[in-house]
Amino acid sequence: MKTLKFGGTSVANANNIKLVKDIVSQNQAPTVVVVSAFGGVTDLLLNALDLAAKNEIGYKEILSQIEERHFNAIKLLFPVAIHSGLISKVKSELNDLETLLEGAFLIGETTQRLSDKVVSYGELLSSYLISEHFKAEGLDAILKNGRELIITNDNFGNASVNFSKTNEQVAAFFENNSHKITVVPGFVAATEDGDATTLGRGGSDFTAAILAAATNSEILEIWTDVSGMYTANPKLVKQAKCVAHISYEEAMELSHFGAKVLYPPTIQPVLNKEIPIVIKNTFEPEQEGTLITKNTNGEGKTVRGISHIGNISLLSLEGPGMVGIPGISKRFFETISQIGVSVVLITQASSEHSICIGIADKDVANASKAVNLAFEYEIASKKIHPVKVETDLAIVALVGDNMKSHQGLSGKMFSTLGKNNVNIRAIAQGASERNISTVIDKKDIKKALNALHEAFFEENIKQLNLFVMGCGNVGSKLLQQLQQQHSYLKKELKLNVRVIGIANSRKMVFQEGGIDLSNWQDTLDSGTIANQEAFISKIKELNYRNSIFVDNTANATVAATYSDYLKNSISVVTCNKIACSSEYQNYLSLKQLAKKYNAPFLFETNVGAGLPILDTLKHLIVSGDKVKKIQAVLSGSLNFVFNNFNGETTFHDVVKQAQEQGYTEPDPTIDLSGIDVARKILILARESGYHLELTDIENEAFLPEESLQTNSNEAFFNTLVKYESDFQKRYKNAADKGCKLKYVAQFENGKAKVGLQEIPQGHDFYNLEGSDNIVLFYTERYPQQPLIIKGAGAGADVTASGIFADIVRIGNF
Repeated sequence: MKTLKFGGTSVANANNIKLVKDIVSQNQAPTVVVVSAFGGVTDLLLNALDLAAKNEIGYKEILSQIEERHFNAIKLLFPVAIHSGLISKVKSELNDLETLLEGAFLIGETTQRLSDKVVSYGELLSSYLISEHFKAEGLDAILKNGRELIITNDNFGNASVNFSKTNEQVAAFFENNSHKITVVPGFVAATEDGDATTLGRGGSDFTAAILAAATNSEILEIWTDVSGMYTANPKLVKQAKCVAHISYEEAMELSHFGAKVLYPPTIQPVLNKEIPIVIKNTFEPEQEGTLITKNTNGEGKTVRGISHIGNISLLSLEGPGMVGIPGISKRFFETISQIGVSVVLITQASSEHSICIGIADKDVANASKAVNLAFEYEIASKKIHPVKVETDLAIVALVGDNMKSHQGLSGKMFSTLGKNNVNIRAIAQGASERNISTVIDKKDIKKALNALHEAFFEENIKQLNLFVMGCGNVGSKLLQQLQQQHSYLKKELKLNVRVIGIANSRKMVFQEGGIDLSNWQDTLDSGTIANQEAFISKIKELNYRNSIFVDNTANATVAATYSDYLKNSISVVTCNKIACSSEYQNYLSLKQLAKKYNAPFLFETNVGAGLPILDTLKHLIVSGDKVKKIQAVLSGSLNFVFNNFNGETTFHDVVKQAQEQGYTEPDPTIDLSGIDVARKILILARESGYHLELTDIENEAFLPEESLQTNSNEAFFNTLVKYESDFQKRYKNAADKGCKLKYVAQFENGKAKVGLQEIPQGHDFYNLEGSDNIVLFYTERYPQQPLIIKGAGAGADVTASGIFADIVRIGNF
């Protein structure tokens, strides 16, 4: 004997019912087939009853919808010749249903007894049509009303099964049943007096388990719309995997905490008899599914699944009058029990100062009112505070039989959540250590599940979610590098880097599954109008784990948004120097926010593009060294200009060439005014531990004041032509001394300056070619011979590579 149960989605329409018939017909052994109502019909029945009880005539429209669905199924499942008989039978049942609803309409109320009668029509109708379809297709089938098999008490709405009577009824029926297939409606039952009852939420699963146990079935198959129990909800965690084999206890824990493919009480009737359960997909029957048996995991995997329950509230009772007073917990839980509220989580401090329970949001108003009333005297005398309520929460749980045998799982769980700024409101762990539960904000469910799944199931592959602002020279090169290195990062560094959002000054676009970087420009062009506030809001709304905001602009307004990202645990990677060279307090605040919210703030490319200047400096400071002096050529653009400016070229032409080749900012005055170099030496000084402002940097400008005051590139270049003789004179003076012109930044004794200098032969700066940068660190460990870092310090490729390195650095945190 086998018992098969098909859920609402499996029998939602005629096409699905045909799939069910194909699955059932492949069984050789005698089979019990338990079916739910057509998908959605139970909700329609409840809505109709609710409207009728409110004296709203709309219940008749719902009744018409139910009739239409079943008539349509008849038309698609059966030959025309037998339509009239089937329609007549269904119409008769619906007439009885209409009479019940009319009664509720006339008296303006309903009862649990009436509700049980009304909602049972879904299963009664579906089981009738399915059994008749089986017969029409040549299967040896019979329909048996579940009310004649399963006997319960009269707790209408959620009746308790009388197993001894039920087992007698089942045994008596199957002893004389010679049909190969027995179709039974799930969910429905009856009292000994014959009054209709139901088995509550998930009742069809329960019906199947009761019958499987009573008939000693060799297996119980639960057919649904997913291919088994997953390591997490696959709708929220795309990387979730089907668990091939799981224990009864693990399955109960997962199903209790939201794994909706299985109703928790289902397991109990078959557990004692060790009847295996298999969960299969009606629409992909070839899939292996999940087998549930006694624990055979041995010393195998620890965490078997991650589950969650949404719409949870915390109810906390606390106060000094609770400490050492017997009976407080009893009164608290007794009060909750008396109003019929189910407690899904309990936690209590060892000080006995507080008790906290988790209940469904829908119950919190009644529960808080009842508890405050029960402890009215203690609250009035200030021994206990009024009950504290926290809503819009969720429970996330790790489940596994072998968790108790492994140390550090709780720490790994809490650390993973903490790194992603998921605040834990409460914690509970049973003595069996099969389950570790945490209460978190409901808005963080998806992020928490994905972060935990990544930590426990994904072979250490970490997903990084990027939001890129700025797609010019640097930004486009970065996107090209990310596309080119995607496979390498995933294979060698275990980093799955996805670009979720892109924006420039005109457009922005988001794709939750990641943007195809081979076609990002077209995707961006088809996006919406760019809006910084909307960009930030969307990132917050997505609430992805390991989110990184990448700023490739030189925009002050964008730099001003960094704190918003960091406060939401969104890391920031930037080549934009404005934030770190702004007021010292703002720079310090950003660094502190990064620590507080565990969101790295990295800006390696602020100085030296892709050169590891800041990283090297950071290691010097961390290791206890102290910077005494810094000398540097920090502008690749200015170095390019003065390396190419000579008696045979004009200053105007060289600067124009530098702009066209991408060595300068779009506005070249930012580079040639020295402000860019001033910002860089300021950042180096600050990272060395010194408190300086940009106004403290002495800037010896070499450009005429008229050039600095221009408001367009055209006007700026016109002034360079006008003052060409001055630039030529500056070059000739240096050349006559055997020197080269270099724009140098220097920091010493707490003071910094930038300016054009004549560098003699033999100096470390003299042979600096092209657009290279060079930094000389004089420290307590390098007092005479400095630590030198030298290399390409400008250009889109190297700057993008520096940003790329910072992204990888965050991935390795």
